[in-house]
Amino acid sequence: MPTGNSVEAALGALRQAVAGLENAIDMRIEAQRESGEVEGEVRRVHADRARLAQELDQSEFRANRLEEVNREVSRRLVTAMETIRAVLDR
Repeated sequence: MPTGNSVEAALGALRQAVAGLENAIDMRIEAQRESGEVEGEVRRVHADRARLAQELDQSEFRANRLEEVNREVSRRLVTAMETIRAVLDR
């Protein structure tokens, strides 16, 4: 029965090899899934960064515009005060 033992041994080795292959496939699938999740998170972070950069640009534009308007209002107030003083001094 040496032939039977060698067949059993070969079948056992084959089972181990198939089990090892299944494990490797499972690990590879899990690694790809995690990699896909990481890539998705990176895309979301880039999209958030772009949105925040755009919002920052808009805020800076509004702040600059407010500064310009503030200077114009101050200039007009000074002109109005000077006009009132001139009228009162007459």
